[in-house]
Amino acid sequence: MGGQASSPVSLEGVHVVVVGGGFGGIAAAQQLKSGGFSFTLIDMRDAFHHNVAALRASVKPGFAQRTFIPYAKTFGDSFVQGQVVRVNMETQSVILEGGKEIKFSHLILCTGTDGNFPGKFNTMASHQTAIQTYEDFVKQVQAADSVLVVGGGSTGVEMAAEIKTEYPEKRVILIHSRIALADPELLHSVRQEAKVVLVEKGVELLLGQKVLNMSELELNVTRKNTVVTTDKGTSLTTDLVISCVGLKVNSAAYASSFSDSLAENGALKVNEHLQVKGHPNVYAVGDCADVNEPKMAYHAGLHAAVAVDNISKSLSGNPLTPYHTGSVTMLLAMGHDDGVGQFNGFKLPRFIVTLGKSRDLLLWKSWREMKQKQP
Repeated sequence: MGGQASSPVSLEGVHVVVVGGGFGGIAAAQQLKSGGFSFTLIDMRDAFHHNVAALRASVKPGFAQRTFIPYAKTFGDSFVQGQVVRVNMETQSVILEGGKEIKFSHLILCTGTDGNFPGKFNTMASHQTAIQTYEDFVKQVQAADSVLVVGGGSTGVEMAAEIKTEYPEKRVILIHSRIALADPELLHSVRQEAKVVLVEKGVELLLGQKVLNMSELELNVTRKNTVVTTDKGTSLTTDLVISCVGLKVNSAAYASSFSDSLAENGALKVNEHLQVKGHPNVYAVGDCADVNEPKMAYHAGLHAAVAVDNISKSLSGNPLTPYHTGSVTMLLAMGHDDGVGQFNGFKLPRFIVTLGKSRDLLLWKSWREMKQKQP
């Protein structure tokens, strides 16, 4: 919160609803909790998923349980499990599947992005079921002699590195439709270094190629000697195909209610205070905010702080805090023993990234944020 003295805030009649319990959602909920706000955090699952560590959970047995943190233990009755199907701005309430309504004075939307398992696990399921799903996936990886990772963005790069690091004897192939790997927002030198690390680890790279028979391939299941062809005429056999492409913004909860504030990709257009255009008591945080920066846990946390601060400031009549995108900070874990990345636009040495992210994948941070002990 800001250092300047502000007029006392009356929290009477204030109830903040936070939709989505990802990185932005739990950061917002914790700040509301410590600020003494009445709030409700809604998520379709019963536990926070630290999906930064999802890829390791899919190759390392017994790891998945460290990546799910139950909400109720942290937020008690302020947590409600359910799926928001729409927002009713007339009645200022969110409607859950099944018809339950929760009223709000302020709304923070943190619905994040959805994508393919194992990088994302956005399913109505208990976290025990989720953990089991990862453990079952580990067995598929272990049964495969060769694995094909489709998509060489940051997720694909990290996925290929995790498999090859945990199982160096397996053949790992990465296919990417572009020539440069990882995120376009990263420095060219960092993207090059990601390539160097993969090659050093023995990952085979097929760059500038697309898989032709993608729709026919069974994903995430080991089928020995599956034939895969590319648009460049390459044909290869593999035992397991994992897709790391196609992240999309989760807009289902709000799309019908804010159709005039939607960007093309389904994110919400926001002003510099992260308020949804035309709705001063509604904030968008993290991946579902249309802010030009990489979609990352780190940014979601920064957004959450600005949103909660601005709710507080709007109640006391103080000027709101703008959110400014900084230079890109992004770390890629390349297995537990290596990593590449940059901090505020400057390339970091590999060993720093390894210490900072790769060894523990920032799990300690989420357990600390949720004020729980890691198993």
